[in-house]
Amino acid sequence: EIPTAEVAVDDLLLVRPGARIPVDGIVVAGESDVDESMVTGESLPVHKEPDGEVIGATINTNGTLRVRATKVGADTALAQIVQLVQEAQNSKAPGQQLADRAAFWLVLVALIGGGLTLLGWSLSGATFATSLLFAITVVVVTCPDALGLATPTAIMVGTGLGAKRGVLFKNAAALEASARIDTVILDKTGTLTKGEPEVTDFITDGAPESEVLALVAALERESEHPLAEAVVRYAEAAGVAALSSTTFENVPGHGAVATVDGHRVVVGNARLMKREQIKAGDLAGTRDELAAGGRTAVMAAVDGLAVAVIGIADAVRETSSVAIRELHDMGINVVMLTGDNQATADRIAGQLGIDTVIAEVLPSDKANKVKELQEQGKKVAMVGDGVNDAPALALADLGMAIGAGTDVAIETADIVLMRSDPLDVPTAIRIGRGTVRKMRQNLGWAVGYNVIALPIAAGIFEPSLGLKLTPEWAALAMSGSSFLVATNAILLKRLRLPSIEDVGESRDQGPDEHAEAGATL
Repeated sequence: EIPTAEVAVDDLLLVRPGARIPVDGIVVAGESDVDESMVTGESLPVHKEPDGEVIGATINTNGTLRVRATKVGADTALAQIVQLVQEAQNSKAPGQQLADRAAFWLVLVALIGGGLTLLGWSLSGATFATSLLFAITVVVVTCPDALGLATPTAIMVGTGLGAKRGVLFKNAAALEASARIDTVILDKTGTLTKGEPEVTDFITDGAPESEVLALVAALERESEHPLAEAVVRYAEAAGVAALSSTTFENVPGHGAVATVDGHRVVVGNARLMKREQIKAGDLAGTRDELAAGGRTAVMAAVDGLAVAVIGIADAVRETSSVAIRELHDMGINVVMLTGDNQATADRIAGQLGIDTVIAEVLPSDKANKVKELQEQGKKVAMVGDGVNDAPALALADLGMAIGAGTDVAIETADIVLMRSDPLDVPTAIRIGRGTVRKMRQNLGWAVGYNVIALPIAAGIFEPSLGLKLTPEWAALAMSGSSFLVATNAILLKRLRLPSIEDVGESRDQGPDEHAEAGATL
């Protein structure tokens, strides 16, 4: 064992069960579940295997891993998170700059007010001691502590609350900007979807589904195509028999042919079926229907007869529908931006209840779409994960980068979502709105307190009502106002944020009122 400070890039580390992973790295050998909750906020352990990335300071739970260090010291993800949070808490929001100017003027008001109070009471015939007492009370009661604490306390609580949920605000301005957002643009692939295909439909012509699926899966296990991997995952989840193929022929761009358990199995597109002289028959209509719905339709044939159609599509993240619903509940218009075809985009939009779909967009045009919405007077937040999203993230009023995305996207964005979870988009906006609301409440209290306390401290109501403050009570009132401001900011921790439990509620309720596809641009 060596100190973490002595670990260098490319060093090979042995991480035992229960040990904390010292640096960021890539798994070279071994499998294990890693608790990443302190970094991502995700409560469930994440399975790691060779070529998987691990994050420093996370806990290896049950297996032994050999890890090659890729980032050490200040370059690790945890160090970057700490730096981002510190910078955000130390930064000044536009509202805080206004409060700082107000605090400066309040000091002048206190000094001038104290002087005028001393002069006024002296001219009215009061003794110098009485006049000085009122003047000191004015200076004490108008101390700008509450005004100075109004925004920094709310910012510290807001950024800390976000960090616990894996939502990193790069600065206080991002908090304020998130509160003004009325339109959110979501990139489809990698944001709303997992970016990997999954089987959505497996339709047979009457043959036993389990038998057909077992034959098809045996063929697909020999292929390295992403669609083949999706079929294998589907078969494993269904628990069908694991058969083996004896011969296998890959047909690039079309599919594959294999012999499985004495049967000739063909899986692929219409061109492969035509080459093998296999007619789709009654399944042709099903195939066309799936294709029209934005799915990739794959035919399966056994011994020269078409027996099944497999619908495959990009897998929607489990939390996407709840994220859209939460955004709608906040009165935010949701736009899905994608370079995919219109049919696929409409299918995802209909499934999630998205308001507006902008499909078949070239990567270079994403920023233009953001600009078009801004020209309509919208306050736009852009959520993306790729290099091609970076210009749009920079142009938007608020850029959010999915944490699993590229370094370029993360560098450009104002907010980083560490968990790669679309549910963190409404979470970030709720935190922003809650923080700004607390800032305004604190500023309102600080200003209101001074407006009320200053004339009382100056003794204006003493002749008529006998109402006055002594310096001791003025100091107590000033301290009390600062305490109330700090307490009000801490109450931000009670803010209701979207959670994974809402996903289960969404499934129980079924499709919500937004479940129809929205407008198309």
